[in-house]
Amino acid sequence: MAPIDPSKTPIVWILGGPGSGKGTQCEKIIAKYGFTHLSTGDLLRAEVKSGSERAKCLSAIMERGELVPNDLVLDLLKEAMLAKTDEAKGFLIDGYPREKSQGIAFEKTIAPVTVIIYFEASSETLTKRLLGRAASSGRADDNEETIKLRLKTFLDNNDQVLAQYPEKLKRINAEDSVDAIFSQVVQILDPLVK
Repeated sequence: MAPIDPSKTPIVWILGGPGSGKGTQCEKIIAKYGFTHLSTGDLLRAEVKSGSERAKCLSAIMERGELVPNDLVLDLLKEAMLAKTDEAKGFLIDGYPREKSQGIAFEKTIAPVTVIIYFEASSETLTKRLLGRAASSGRADDNEETIKLRLKTFLDNNDQVLAQYPEKLKRINAEDSVDAIFSQVVQILDPLVK
C-alpha cells in the first residue's frame, strides 16, 4: 500500500466541542470536495461489529467503560486511510486527536496533518445545542450533567492539542449560521484542493 502523501491528499483534522457542528460541516465538505470522512467512533463501532480478535479486545475495554488505547485507535485510522489512499481526494479526521499525545503519534505513524479546522463556540451555545439535540434524538449522553462533564473534558485536553499546531490551526466561529460557517471552511479548503 502506498503511504499517504499530504501534499497530494490533504489531511484535515476537524475539531470542536460536542455540539459545535462538526458533523454538519463534515457532510457539507464531503458533498463539495468528495473528501473521505473518518470518525474514530465509527471506526471503533465497525471494528467491534466485525467480530475479529481485535473486536473482542475492544468490546472488553469499552464494556469496562475505559478509553480504547491510542495505539489501537491509530491502527484503525491508519488502516482505513491506507485502504482509501488511491481514491481519496482528501481525508477528514473527525474529532481526533482528543489529546496532545494522539496528535504527535498520528503525525509520526501516519502522516503530517495539512490543516486543523477548529469550530469554536461558547460552552453556553454548546450546552444549548446539545440539550436541543437530546430533546429530539433521545441520546442518553445529552443530559445537562453529562454535557457539563463532556465539555470540561474536551476543553481541558483541546487547548493542549491546539497549542501544538499554531501554524496549521484555523479557528472558525461556530456560533454563526451553518452556511456562514461553511463559507469560512471553503476559504480554508479551496487553496488545498488543486
